[in-house]
Amino acid sequence: MSQPPSQQPPQGGFGAPQEPPNGAPQPPQNQPSPERPDLAKPPQTPPPAQPPAPPAGPPQTPPPGAPAYGYPQQPPTQPGYGYPQQPGQAPGPYGQQAPGPYGQQPGPYGQQAPGPYGQQAPGPYGQQPQAGYGYPQQQYPGAPAPGGPGSGGGFLKGKTGIVVAAALAVVLAAGAGTWFLVRDSGDEDPKKPVATGSNDPKAPSESPTVDEGDGSGDGRETGDDLNAGRKPGEAKVAWLQKNDVDLPRNGSAVQGPWFAGDVVAKAMYRGVSGYSVADGKQRWKLDLPADVCATPNTPTADGKIVIGVKNGTTDRANCSVLQMVDLNTGKAGWKKEIKKNGTWDFLSDIGLAISGDTVAVGRTGNSNAYRVSDGKELFGNPEGNCKPFAFSGGDKLIAAASCRTDDVKNPQHQVQELDPATGKPRWTYAPPRGWEVSRVYSSTPLVVRLEHEEKKQYTIVALTESGKLRSQLAPAKGAKLTADCGSRFAIFGQKLEGCSGVAADANTFYIATEDDSSGTGRTNKVIAFDLNTGKPKWEAPAPAERVLKPLGMEGGDVLLYMRPKYDTAGAIVTLPPTGGTPKTLLQHPAGAGRVENGFFSAKVLYRDGRSFIFSERVSASNDKEELEQTTMLVFEK
Repeated sequence: MSQPPSQQPPQGGFGAPQEPPNGAPQPPQNQPSPERPDLAKPPQTPPPAQPPAPPAGPPQTPPPGAPAYGYPQQPPTQPGYGYPQQPGQAPGPYGQQAPGPYGQQPGPYGQQAPGPYGQQAPGPYGQQPQAGYGYPQQQYPGAPAPGGPGSGGGFLKGKTGIVVAAALAVVLAAGAGTWFLVRDSGDEDPKKPVATGSNDPKAPSESPTVDEGDGSGDGRETGDDLNAGRKPGEAKVAWLQKNDVDLPRNGSAVQGPWFAGDVVAKAMYRGVSGYSVADGKQRWKLDLPADVCATPNTPTADGKIVIGVKNGTTDRANCSVLQMVDLNTGKAGWKKEIKKNGTWDFLSDIGLAISGDTVAVGRTGNSNAYRVSDGKELFGNPEGNCKPFAFSGGDKLIAAASCRTDDVKNPQHQVQELDPATGKPRWTYAPPRGWEVSRVYSSTPLVVRLEHEEKKQYTIVALTESGKLRSQLAPAKGAKLTADCGSRFAIFGQKLEGCSGVAADANTFYIATEDDSSGTGRTNKVIAFDLNTGKPKWEAPAPAERVLKPLGMEGGDVLLYMRPKYDTAGAIVTLPPTGGTPKTLLQHPAGAGRVENGFFSAKVLYRDGRSFIFSERVSASNDKEELEQTTMLVFEK
């Protein structure tokens, strides 16, 4: 396959890869041949150890993201970072002039990418990025503070004073904007659902009281019966939960959910709670001495999880305490401080991932791993020039590693699969210099996002089971892809896992396009990519004025969430692996549409015939509103 042409892309191509609330990838346009020496080249022997790299400047403050999903809107007209600039040709990955995706000029596949701290990039050639799912842009109650993933790479890049000052600057800027994680909201009705009495035992329960184990937990009084007037074929509201935690002034992120048997659990502020999957009754609650500051994406197979808790309640507290929790019972297990790997090991922000019986702890230039069952340390930083700094878990423990180089603006990263028990690499893939490991979209098959900070570019690659380059995604011209990657406010750490809005089977990767708002209502497409070639296999448009988001695979089909809009409830739908028209699996009831559409940021899951809409942040201007925030809404047939 020929290399992409070395020419200036047309104006208004793929645009800047905008990291919507949770991070939206938009890969390069033209896929290089797998035989290209710069991509297929086997991992190189790491360069000899060099003195510590000189520090770089402080992180950039991420600007506010897009408002929530709701009424149709007009795209913003305010320009971004200035007038369009002529993109210049970039040098190839090993110093030569090359037009390929690892050395191409900006444009359809060299567009502006989000920076290392997750800030949203300007639109194509300096234009303002398109707003998200809501209009007008305003500060909603429950909206999280601005944030994004950590820098990802490598050893400490700044002197202590610079790093601390930069961190302080980012923290101070956190209150000056609004961004939304999934953009599943948009209900612009200022009125909140008000809890009123109901004696109907079939009505969904709202924030029930604790079931002490005898099944007597009776729940809070329910609101209007959300199942009233339910039409044939519509699902019913199994239960609805409202916030019952008194939160600090700025609210709190909500971590999870995690499933263990018939319990669904979440963590928020200074506690972890477990609820019955069937009826939402609270099974247990575990109070913690300080804020929850880090969580993995999945627990162990037997329902154990390890979370990060701050080592104090002051602003100077670090995220340095690990606490194991049994999600089946809510019992606290072992607790210990993370082992610090020297003076430059900052623990203010960490990332956690669980694979098997191992929890890996990543942060800039450092890592540790512990056994989930008993807390024993399994491994720490490896010897050598390359150190893991972030992980994704699940069926494989995938690590992003950074190698010390003589040029901090031209980093060398690696992707590794580690043995969870020993930390030893089973294989290593080294992308060309300058490309940093950003996200793991899927572990089986392995699909990874890479970013180039200097060139403001990114790409998505698939790797084989042995860590060889399998393909690089090459969407059609004009396709703008998007995924939700759980962006969070991080200064030093990074979390590779947790992306939603994508799905994969053995040979195909599924991802949605950004919303098209050029018509009377928003809509988008789902694109399937052949993982052996990187080329698109098919496109499936969403129904008119609807938006689709991939959730995973279900019985060989692609599982998707069809988002609600201001006058229509959402639904869980499927697409066959060959494409076609979406088929409804679970139609949410119209009577719950206002509540469903009122989430300011949400994660959507489908499990055992139930769909879960889960709030990812709770915040309000006063205590009364805070306790009216809907935190979980569950549908079933």
